[in-house]
Amino acid sequence: KKKKPKLLNKFDKTIKAELDAAEKLRKKGKVEEALRAFEALVNQYPQSPRARYGKAQSEDDLAEKMRSNEMLQKAINTYDEVVSLPNVPSDLIKLSLKREADRQQFLGRMRGSLITLQKLVHLFPGDTSFKNDLGVGYLLIGDNSNAKKVYEEVLSLAPNDGFAKVHYGFILKAENKIAESIPYLKAYKWYELGYQRGHFASVWQRSLYNVKGLKAQPWWTARETGYVELVKSLEKNWKLIRDEGLAVMDKKRSLFLPEDENLREKGDWSQFTLWQQGRKNENACKSVPKTCALLERFPEATGCRRGQIKYSIMHPGTHVWPHTGPTNCRLRMHLGLVIPKEGCRIRCAQENRTWEEGKVLIFDDSFEHEVWQDAENYRLIFIVDVWHPELTAQQRRTLPAI
Repeated sequence: KKKKPKLLNKFDKTIKAELDAAEKLRKKGKVEEALRAFEALVNQYPQSPRARYGKAQSEDDLAEKMRSNEMLQKAINTYDEVVSLPNVPSDLIKLSLKREADRQQFLGRMRGSLITLQKLVHLFPGDTSFKNDLGVGYLLIGDNSNAKKVYEEVLSLAPNDGFAKVHYGFILKAENKIAESIPYLKAYKWYELGYQRGHFASVWQRSLYNVKGLKAQPWWTARETGYVELVKSLEKNWKLIRDEGLAVMDKKRSLFLPEDENLREKGDWSQFTLWQQGRKNENACKSVPKTCALLERFPEATGCRRGQIKYSIMHPGTHVWPHTGPTNCRLRMHLGLVIPKEGCRIRCAQENRTWEEGKVLIFDDSFEHEVWQDAENYRLIFIVDVWHPELTAQQRRTLPAI
């Protein structure tokens, strides 16, 4: 059974009734009243770590209610103040710094979050979970080298740490050490352990850059996404999209570039990208102007800074390793353009599906997925990433690009 964290020092135990009363307001959702109560306690007892922590939590709650980054920054500052007070219980330090790092990441302050995580690791060197979080912090700023060192250190201390194994495997794969990465990435018992410990949303959904609480399922219908008009438009105009894609393929100097994320076990898989991280590739769109004009009407796709819009061609004899996308903040639409009658399939989580010409498949690529192309001819699809429908307008504006 998980131990209840100890949040009160000797002094705070003497004002427990006042602290409990303020906390009761917060838990009832009376956020403004709770903040006033905790502010009064901080003014009266400036050395009280628990009162300061309650103030930070109330500011955090109010920031969410108001959708205010300014209020969230106040909460971050107050979490930081907790740690600087005398006689702070170690459990309260851990909760404060962990939440501070999480909120900094939410605001896109990745380097600030990294400093907070480094502080946590320095204060609690024996806690491998903080080292694991630090590894993710390095990955968020693209520093795979330091992330790798962190996970090597974790695995030297705890060889069976599932979270470290999976992330270490991702880094090896990114270094093109495919054979070495496979034992780490195929260890489902570690995924299970990571899920049980709260590192992953599920055994199958293992993305790194996430927003908590978003609806999570491998396969979606158009109605569930709320993007019915986009799906209708893609399916209505599929031949136009197909023909422009085929014309690009037929050019002597192909504009399709080989997939470069080391996701293939074998085969030939190339892509022609029109939008990347919410930015339009003007030169690419000159080659497929009608397709790009069609998409301009749908900001949920063209403005998705955590996705792409692209043509994808896969030739016979190709197998794509089981893998997960980087974030739960997007959904991926596949429009079938040229689909062989047999031999092509995609698995997402535990369900296999096949493409149809002129039809859209929608899945959440933060769930593990795998692709086989064993047909006699090439497969051409059109990929459109869209924001997860439950993200707020503010989150769509402020989430860092991936």
